[in-house]
Amino acid sequence: MAEDQDKDSKTEEPSEKKLRDAMDKGNVPFSRELPLFGSALAILIFFVFFLPAGAARLTSSLVDVFEKPEELSLATGQDAVFLFQHLFMESGAVLLPAFVLMITFGIAASVFQNMPRPVLNRVQPKMERISLMKGIKRIYSVKGMVEFAKSLFKILVVSSIIGVVLSDDYFGVLAAMFSDPATILDMMRAMVGKVIIVVLIATAAIAAVDVLWTRFDWHNDLRMTRQEVKDEYKQSEGDPIVKSRQRSLARDRARRRMIAAVPRATLVITNPTHYAVALRYVREEGGAPLVVAKGQDLIALKIREIAQEHGIPIFEEPPLARSIFAQVSVDSVIPTEFYRAVAELIHQVYAKPAQSQPVKAS
Repeated sequence: MAEDQDKDSKTEEPSEKKLRDAMDKGNVPFSRELPLFGSALAILIFFVFFLPAGAARLTSSLVDVFEKPEELSLATGQDAVFLFQHLFMESGAVLLPAFVLMITFGIAASVFQNMPRPVLNRVQPKMERISLMKGIKRIYSVKGMVEFAKSLFKILVVSSIIGVVLSDDYFGVLAAMFSDPATILDMMRAMVGKVIIVVLIATAAIAAVDVLWTRFDWHNDLRMTRQEVKDEYKQSEGDPIVKSRQRSLARDRARRRMIAAVPRATLVITNPTHYAVALRYVREEGGAPLVVAKGQDLIALKIREIAQEHGIPIFEEPPLARSIFAQVSVDSVIPTEFYRAVAELIHQVYAKPAQSQPVKAS
């Protein structure tokens, strides 16, 4: 009941991070039917292209064994070992293409679904894998019952189709029992070919459906609850409260550094009370005037207070103060459009002793 409620609460589509993490842990959609289809296809290719020539070669190499057994030397155990090695090598040469094809097609079917990736976590020993109770739960779980139903369906469908296909050959097989042995071999080869083709078609249909189902079930199993979406966002983007606190601390540090730089200013331009901009210009340093501090309201009053304490000239130029405040950031030089107006104020600073009281620019 709790599991059903948990699934019902998963109303959100899985995020890219959730899908990527699942793949990194080895949780990927994988259909077991596709490798079976690959194996059936490999057997058909072997049966059509390799088995006839291989069987003929094996028959010709074993003619002497079956037609002239009296010529075989089996006087010692070494002779018997040599004979068995010869039979094994000849049989292996015939069956080797089948093994190679099945392995190749099986690997290709797996790679077609998902690119291989090393996942050491999947091979680590876990006690739950040998737990009897957990094993029973896995067997009788929804996925376990679905796998059982698919296996039973495959057996019934494939068996029924094979029975229908071979029903017409029933009496032919009985008649062949009394005919030439070569005819029996040809008939058996034809029947086996029909069976392989039927199995291939059936597994192809089942594999196509199973691939779609496994991907749908995998995607559906990774769906997320609203709380999981929020938690993942916090992990990836950071907790909004923490980030807000960090931004606040960063602004406080920047503000303290800016206030500490006001005593280095050459002059301060005000609104007079809502805005304040502290500029530094020293002939020996060269360059354009630099904005060392700026602020509005309480910060502007603090800049004025520090300027008065250090005897820095204060000029009340509302339009100029608002423009520089809006367009120039701290630790940046003023643009060229402010050169003339600021130059006039700097000329007044250098023309007469600095004064701490506000000065009304002419």
